[in-house]
Amino acid sequence: MIISASYKTDIPAFYGEWFMARLRAGHCRMVNPYGGQVYRVPLDIGAVDGFVFWTRNLGPFLGHLSEVSDGGYPFVVHQTITGYPRALDVSTIGAARAVDHLRRVGRRFGPRVPVWRYDPVVATSLTPPDWHRRNFAELARGLAGVVDEVVVSFAQIYRKTARNMDRAAGARGFAWNDPEAEEKRHLLAAFADTAATHGMTLSLCGQPQLMAGGGVEARCIEARCIDARRLGDAAGRPIAAQAKPHRKTCACVASRDIGAYDTCPHGCVYCYAVESHDRAKGRHRQHDPGGDYLFPPAARQLANGAAD
Repeated sequence: MIISASYKTDIPAFYGEWFMARLRAGHCRMVNPYGGQVYRVPLDIGAVDGFVFWTRNLGPFLGHLSEVSDGGYPFVVHQTITGYPRALDVSTIGAARAVDHLRRVGRRFGPRVPVWRYDPVVATSLTPPDWHRRNFAELARGLAGVVDEVVVSFAQIYRKTARNMDRAAGARGFAWNDPEAEEKRHLLAAFADTAATHGMTLSLCGQPQLMAGGGVEARCIEARCIDARRLGDAAGRPIAAQAKPHRKTCACVASRDIGAYDTCPHGCVYCYAVESHDRAKGRHRQHDPGGDYLFPPAARQLANGAAD
């Protein structure tokens, strides 16, 4: 079993002590965000094939990675580095620090461990297409020789996303839009050319419809963010995994995510995993690093019992 930690929240940035305590204990508990069922997730070496860490700030977790590795667990680190203005990213770390984190991971654990994410691509009056081209190129120069893949996607505009974007735009003085598919393809083609110049493959996450046309399909591959082959390369041995994406347009292999929605206090205004920044900050304050759950369920959910 591959463990995802986590596309629902930033465990390395905010919940690293909890993760390490659960790793030493050999299990954690999590709540299905849709059905409310409570699960016990084994984290012992006999049950886990490896970890995929997702983060915007690896700094607080860097010191723990050696313990994870020494325990026999292979891992891959996906670090999002976008360099967006503060109007969009309220409290994420600067791009230079984030690049340094990935560089340190690659030197210590090998070139197949770090992955750069430039996602989501957000279209605003502060970040028009030309800004993205220049910004992506600058970041790619800094990451040349550090990563061999950059994952991109365009912001998915759910109702809660649109509401949060509208609120931020009104308060911080910018406009936003969801570009037409052709405009997105033009930007993807530019990203792909830049990535190739710096020794990287561009992969597109969960939006295969954008790969058709504009020459994108010849320059870009479909992302497998939970990638058994990459994890096996990091481990130095094959890792078998079933193709079982967590959404229809996803090419990932099967995994178990141990995060929780509405718990990341970064404050990115376009985030699909946070409906309310205030709620996320409140849950982060209430978090118990010694507890079984990243964020405990309500009493009524506990009545459902635990399932393996």
